[in-house]
Amino acid sequence: MPTIIQRHLINILSLGFLLFAGCASAPPVLISKSAAVPAGVNLSGTWLLREGAGSMRLTIPGEPGIGPIPIGQQSRSRSAKRSSGTSAQVFLEFGKLLKITQTDHGLFISYDRSVVREYTFGENRLVSVGPIEAMRVSGWEEDTFVAETLDKDGTTLFEHWSLDGVDGVLVRDIRMQDGKEEKFSLTQLFDRK
Repeated sequence: MPTIIQRHLINILSLGFLLFAGCASAPPVLISKSAAVPAGVNLSGTWLLREGAGSMRLTIPGEPGIGPIPIGQQSRSRSAKRSSGTSAQVFLEFGKLLKITQTDHGLFISYDRSVVREYTFGENRLVSVGPIEAMRVSGWEEDTFVAETLDKDGTTLFEHWSLDGVDGVLVRDIRMQDGKEEKFSLTQLFDRK
């Protein structure tokens, strides 16, 4: 029969194990972004996807680098997005021609004049596309506009939009991550039209 000290020690160790297990399996949490637009930063304009070598780079961990992606292969129908992979993919859009309108409070991005995504600076809310729901935060990190979308399965879609001051190029970095495991990353370059 265990002594009182042994029972307390077992209780303390059990509690420690439960706390550790709880922390290890805690779902990802999105951190709110700034609602304040950085001085002099405006992503507004009509942007055309740069074509040719180096225009887009797709990286999938564990696989050799995949070079430029033909635009036809990266664009998929909504039904295909819903039926494959994670539900976070439903919130990912692609287009050759983007029209971005930036206001004091938000950003509107039109993809090939067919789909418009609206982001509010400093938002932290539940968003949906049909029956698919996810948490989203969006706003500014220094001179970069950031939108992060977390689905119910713990997959996060990260999108970073910034201007390359030297070339006047719009840079879009996309990353999909499941917990701590990166599924893919993609960089796109857009020139002002």
